[in-house]
Amino acid sequence: MKLRKKFIYSYLVLAVGGVQAHESAELSTVEVRAQAENLEGIAAAGSEGIVSSQRLAAIPILRPGEALEMVPGLIVTQHAGDGKANQYFLRGFNLDHGTDFATYVGGVPVNMPSHAHGQGYTDLNFLIPELVERIAYRKGPYYAEEGDFASAGAAHIDYFRQLDSGLAEATLGQRGYARSLLAGSPALGDGHLLYGLELFHNDGPWQVHENYRKLNGVLRYSQGTRFDGWSVTGMAYQGKWTSTDQIAQRAIDSGLVDRFGSLDPSTGGKTFRYSLAADWARRGENSQSKANIWGLRSGLDLWSNFQYCLNDHAVTGTCDTGDQFKQSERRTAGGFSLSHAIDGRWGAFEVSNSFGLQGRQDRLNPVGLYASSQRAMTATVREDRVTQRSLSLWGQNEIRWTDWLRSVSGLRGELYDFQVDSSLSANSGSASDQMLSPKFSLVFGPWHKSELYLNYGHGFHSNDARGTTITLDPADRSSPVNRVKPLVRTRGYEVGLRSEVLSGWQSTLSVWQLDAASELLFVGDAGTTEASRPSRRYGVEWTNFYAPTDWLAFDADLAWSNARFRDTAPEGSHIPGAVSATANLGMTVDHLGAWFGALRLRYFGPRPLIEDNSVRSQASALTNLRLGYKVDARTRLALDIYNLFDRKVNDIEYWYGSQLANETLAVDDRHIHPTEPRSLRLSVQYRF
Repeated sequence: MKLRKKFIYSYLVLAVGGVQAHESAELSTVEVRAQAENLEGIAAAGSEGIVSSQRLAAIPILRPGEALEMVPGLIVTQHAGDGKANQYFLRGFNLDHGTDFATYVGGVPVNMPSHAHGQGYTDLNFLIPELVERIAYRKGPYYAEEGDFASAGAAHIDYFRQLDSGLAEATLGQRGYARSLLAGSPALGDGHLLYGLELFHNDGPWQVHENYRKLNGVLRYSQGTRFDGWSVTGMAYQGKWTSTDQIAQRAIDSGLVDRFGSLDPSTGGKTFRYSLAADWARRGENSQSKANIWGLRSGLDLWSNFQYCLNDHAVTGTCDTGDQFKQSERRTAGGFSLSHAIDGRWGAFEVSNSFGLQGRQDRLNPVGLYASSQRAMTATVREDRVTQRSLSLWGQNEIRWTDWLRSVSGLRGELYDFQVDSSLSANSGSASDQMLSPKFSLVFGPWHKSELYLNYGHGFHSNDARGTTITLDPADRSSPVNRVKPLVRTRGYEVGLRSEVLSGWQSTLSVWQLDAASELLFVGDAGTTEASRPSRRYGVEWTNFYAPTDWLAFDADLAWSNARFRDTAPEGSHIPGAVSATANLGMTVDHLGAWFGALRLRYFGPRPLIEDNSVRSQASALTNLRLGYKVDARTRLALDIYNLFDRKVNDIEYWYGSQLANETLAVDDRHIHPTEPRSLRLSVQYRF
């Protein structure tokens, strides 16, 4: 039965990706990457794919979250201290810290709804790239299994169950960078015990040292495979840092502060994340069952200052305390997912039916916004206790009508419930919402190793629970505020082509459109997001991987998009922060004797910074280089050079009003966070 190919292929990806150690050891890095990305006959869209562990291990990564840059078209930056969640861009979205892109690690969702700093906050600083087995990604709202935050896409990251050997690694770099990693997976009973322990410190190029300290660990016991076995995974992470936030360009131009200086040396944060998850899978002759349950305890204290003296001067006429504010939360969350797939026949047609149930509850006690100075709290703006629950049911049907045509139809239903107990009683209350999201795809082919995809689907993102019950502005406690809808619908279309143009050259082309009933925009003075106007995005993505020999591979991901508000307004129709063009180009070399290496170029195009497009960010092009040498079968050295040509560009730019201590009025200005200058890191890796 041809539809059974999905189950068989998934198993082979696991084996090739490194779970079957004796098999992966016989394949070259380039060969493995090529096999792990060939989804002909399996994918439901041209923008669906898999990033293997070998491909991820071959590239230099400045920050853990940059592992997601291997998802074609996705750009990962940072606008504050490295202990804070990254900022993400994809398909014309300024995703802020993760809204509209769903991310999972080890079956546990990373996006945080109703978060203290921003809706969908996705902090991947706990990720250990060396332990990642694969990243399975999807783009667009075409998949019944994907729910909240997945309109632009989703990435499912999973760790190995078994390593081919133990790993000890130490890395030293400029400006106080030091990292050590110890990992292994000894046999225990009928399974394996995977462990990983990471110690980390970095000061960065900032004049006020970041002093980012991280303690990070993973412990997983597993038996069998992801498709026929079970595992229990615990993860623990703690981090502390001092942050250099974005700086007004006029302060740099006037010499008031250096490009890498700070206007508030006390900003920064501390965070923790502890999770425990269990998954079970059973494969029958014509069926696949899966179950997952997870629990999470996390917290964040984040001190920021984006406007310096604007609010303080308006209230007191001076800048004695400044505009620093603290965002804080303590979260307990848990959830589950169940799914079952059955292969069969409807008359002459091969059919696969699948269905699932997903649930989640988040309890924030408390989540708050406070005025502060030098990290000392001076006033409570608002403090809330929030409970958010969701329950989702989905079903999907796949039919192979002919050897060259298959259809995938799905329907997803959501039930959401919000309860808010606010320090301002007028903002307390409850809200609920429901939504049905249909999905449909047609796949034509394969013909001559090519497939054509037509996709349509509805998706959604949730809004912050506090916005669904708010009535008064918590800052002045008197101005009325409009509530937001709990769930905001999105609708997407896509035409895709997947082809092996030449032997060893895999290429996908996607033309897509996505409409959102309400946009989420960054709010500078609160450091969070708020609901805004309806929007439309469309674009083109072209993804390529070419391995002409067993020692050389090239990849090229090119993306262009157009993003506009759909309604008319005097301020204009451009969406601030919406990137129009990105590119990620790479070359990987291996099996040239003892030498190996990688060269990567990332282009991050210009963005409108205000709605009338009169102010735009600069573009940037960054090059990273890895040079490596295998001392022997167990030991290797690698030198990573980031920002090879020492480009003076920015990771992020905003346009908003702020007031410096020596100014009497607020000034609208460009606010930037610079890209780190050229830096070198030397790693020693030993397998045991």
